[in-house]
Amino acid sequence: MATPIGNLEDITLRALRVLREVRVIAAEDTRRTARLLSHAGIDTPMTSVHAHNEVSRLPGLLERLRAGEPVALVTDAGTPLLSDPGDHLIRACLDEGIPVEPVPGASAVLAALTMSGIPSSEFTFLGFPPVKSGPRTRWCEEASAYRHPVVFFEAPHRIAQTLQALAEVAGSGRRIAVCREITKKHEELIRGLLADVTRHPSIVEAVGEFTCILEAPDPAEATAAVAEQDMLEEFDRITKNGTFERRAAMSEVARRLHVRTRDVFDALERRKAATVEP
Repeated sequence: MATPIGNLEDITLRALRVLREVRVIAAEDTRRTARLLSHAGIDTPMTSVHAHNEVSRLPGLLERLRAGEPVALVTDAGTPLLSDPGDHLIRACLDEGIPVEPVPGASAVLAALTMSGIPSSEFTFLGFPPVKSGPRTRWCEEASAYRHPVVFFEAPHRIAQTLQALAEVAGSGRRIAVCREITKKHEELIRGLLADVTRHPSIVEAVGEFTCILEAPDPAEATAAVAEQDMLEEFDRITKNGTFERRAAMSEVARRLHVRTRDVFDALERRKAATVEP
């Protein structure tokens, strides 16, 4: 079930009822959840279930669920499984036929999209970028290639590094919206070009939790960012063993490289014309 991402008033009436009625609350951090329960006057027992002990806690929780005891799964803030633990317990319940009922609520992803002003009928959520520089650079390349907005989280001690890496890959002229401390006292929205946002005081002296929305590139820019040779090499690679026919292969290359199928077709036609010229 979802819990507030900052402001405790964002808890839903249904969530409060469920927290009162269940026999036990499986909480990522019992100390943090205790503050929410105290605020709402709830005294339901808790057990700690986090990334490091989730597997070991499964047998006990499943035993209670099999006996018909309702259990609520909550994480520190927001919804379980979205860059938070809970997937082992959910899968185990589904495998055993134990009903899983979602209790929706506050979402940092949706709140950030709402306040950012970025068109968001389509977007991709990428969680947290990798910590190490090599994988983070590759992650930035993937994120900057999407042709729709990309939402991601970042820790305060890494936000400046990640935005700088994005600027190097996507270009300092790409726009981004950085939402800090959503729903909390010091909530802030920083919008602008990557080059400018990276130097913003709230980024340099980062404090709090960050949710970022990288705007989609200009369509012409997105296509230009993928070299024609890359399209041709990817096409040749996936058609080498006959798995894909021509039309399907063009669509697959377009999906993998985040370009239009027409761009792949044009590249193939130009290569074909070049090979038949005298």
